[in-house]
Amino acid sequence: MHIGSKARPAGHLMQRRPRVAIISTYDELCGIAGYTRALERQLQGSMDVRVFDLDQYLLRSPHPRVQRLADAHIKEIATHLAEFDSVNIQLEHGTLGRTVPQILRRFRRLARAAPALSVTFHTILDEVVIPYGEVLGRAGRLRLLGAAAVLAENLRAWTLANSIYSYLRQLQRRKPVHVITHTRRDMRLLRDVHRLADVHHHPLAFVPPEDAAAIRAAATPDAFPILKRLPPGVRLVGTFGFLSPYKGFETAVEALRYLPPDHHLLIFGGVHPQAIARHQPRDAYIGKLLAKGRIGQTVIDELREGGAASLALDASARELLARHPQDLHDRLHFMGVLDDSQFMTAMALCDTVVLPYLEVGQSSSGPIAMAVDMGCRVIASRTRAFLQFARYHPERVEFFDIGNFAELARRIEAGPPPPSGRPQTHDTRSNAALYLKVSLPPGMVAPEPATPDAQATSLQPAAILG
Repeated sequence: MHIGSKARPAGHLMQRRPRVAIISTYDELCGIAGYTRALERQLQGSMDVRVFDLDQYLLRSPHPRVQRLADAHIKEIATHLAEFDSVNIQLEHGTLGRTVPQILRRFRRLARAAPALSVTFHTILDEVVIPYGEVLGRAGRLRLLGAAAVLAENLRAWTLANSIYSYLRQLQRRKPVHVITHTRRDMRLLRDVHRLADVHHHPLAFVPPEDAAAIRAAATPDAFPILKRLPPGVRLVGTFGFLSPYKGFETAVEALRYLPPDHHLLIFGGVHPQAIARHQPRDAYIGKLLAKGRIGQTVIDELREGGAASLALDASARELLARHPQDLHDRLHFMGVLDDSQFMTAMALCDTVVLPYLEVGQSSSGPIAMAVDMGCRVIASRTRAFLQFARYHPERVEFFDIGNFAELARRIEAGPPPPSGRPQTHDTRSNAALYLKVSLPPGMVAPEPATPDAQATSLQPAAILG
């Protein structure tokens, strides 16, 4: 954790760089932490940034004693916030606690202590409407536990959303409070439905254009031992992100069957640390991907799955059927979890980045933003989040319908469309400009960046989206 310096005399208000605290996960293998690390680099050219790392061991523990330590952790952060001109909270609700009371209590303490506040919403709890039809339908079929779970989850989201939005409305009457979303749709929701003032929108941005060019120029398969073993001239299709059912990676595996043999599918990612279960011999989703690729299966296994009553095979036949003829082991490669720099290098090496996610109500996605920043060819499923993201990057994303592996295979094989030549208008520079705008105290003008490197992460205010 980094602590800001003491405030300077008021006479320096017009000349000095703004001092900004960012509250977020930081040293974690998660998307919010990765974005915060990227954002910190973007902002260093125009402001003095200090990151307060939210300790996930404390904040996510179910133990009552640890939870008391978690509250003390939040209180300790709050005591330092008056030293800054502005405070930004990178809000993913679950990073503040496990229960609604924990999340609300800690959010309010941090927001109250900030002299000026901006909140970046990574998940938007939509216009939550209790699905009474679904609840009653489940109850009518005597699925009472399922009905109760649906009702409880929606009530939790409703309470959390309305409590946070209501508290921000109250704070906006007393001090500067800015809100940042990742899509125009979410901006309009918070502004028009939840009546929040001063709401801005900008897509996620990770890699400056000059850094992306340097990474692409330096990327070689030597960075990944698995890739060095592949034959020359293969076509690499990459999927990215933690392994979770909503990622839809099985669609990409199924599409691989309909692609020429020189196409290989690379799955960059692993099980999320918080999803690692005790005494589980294999993660269920990994098992699903292996089964979809027929890896480790035989024809006998398939016949048994189909309900074959009996199998009479001699020893020679068993030997011939030791490996399923559709086994994709030689073309499907699990690449493991990557750090920030490896993630970008991996994207640079892929001929196509495929994001076959399911629709789960997400409002943003780090992998698609990184892939576009890196200049990759991107094929994504037609989810609301990806469609909203593509509005900022016209003609940079190709789409296919969720789960349609036949369409996906055809699009991959067809090759990319001709480049549009349209410049990228929303990137790390416009993102830094937005954060500078919401972080400046009234009357302060930030000095120009002093070095060429800093200039690369600073933007003119005209690039800001309101």
